[in-house]
Amino acid sequence: MSDDSSGEPKIYLLPNLMTAGNLCCGFFAVLTIFKGMQAPDFGEAKDFYEQALLLIFGSCLFDLLDGRLARLGGQESPFGQEFDSLADVVSFGMAPALLVSKAVLFNLDLPQQLDHAEPGVGWAIAFVYLLCGAMRLARFNCLAMAGKGVSDEFRGIPIPMAAGFIASLTFLIIHLHNTDRDLGLWNYVLAGAMLGLSGLMISNVRYPSFKRVDWKTRASLPVLLIVALVVTALVNYYWILPAVLFSVYLVYGLVRPWISTRWRRGVEQVPPELEVDEDENS
Repeated sequence: MSDDSSGEPKIYLLPNLMTAGNLCCGFFAVLTIFKGMQAPDFGEAKDFYEQALLLIFGSCLFDLLDGRLARLGGQESPFGQEFDSLADVVSFGMAPALLVSKAVLFNLDLPQQLDHAEPGVGWAIAFVYLLCGAMRLARFNCLAMAGKGVSDEFRGIPIPMAAGFIASLTFLIIHLHNTDRDLGLWNYVLAGAMLGLSGLMISNVRYPSFKRVDWKTRASLPVLLIVALVVTALVNYYWILPAVLFSVYLVYGLVRPWISTRWRRGVEQVPPELEVDEDENS
């Protein structure tokens, strides 16, 4: 959508307010991580790290809302798209990279012959993640401006999903071990996960966008019940279920090419009971 003839960009209030909320959560997540870094022991740092993880999840929610609101009101604009990408770099790039590098990866054990490189390894892995996330957002914007974006799927895993996966996995590991120190094999699991996500973000692996599910989507009672149960489970099992859900999305994109078109359509498209009532909206 083009801006007006005066050259001023179109700035719609509600969608960009949601993007501002996304950026706000990301900003406070970074500040909270810095507080955790300054804590004298893990007992104090853990609370800060958990707050930062919840703030990153909050950014995911705001990021979901801004696009839905923009499409609902026909208020998509170049300004909103650029603003959203800048906010995403902070909330889903910088914040997760800083969190994982300082909460876990800084203590990454290396073979004895590489001990001299240890102080920089965690930061290097985190920076690769941040760099790939920024490049993925830049590629997305370029494709959108060229009119080559595909509305029903993403090229490469979306950075909010990558951030949600790595943040929820970190949250689960720290919760289970009640420490961010001496995690043994899990240090390498998180390091590998960050590098794998970095590659996925700039890959050509296609992920569904589920953009057809929006505020106008209708639901039957059974579907509403299932969604309500999932939300309730997320609240009660906040330390494990987000990691499970983000993992399912990540793996689905990888196995998607080998799933039959019929099954893929059933998973990704809006089922009849969720279809928008066109008569009601005409």
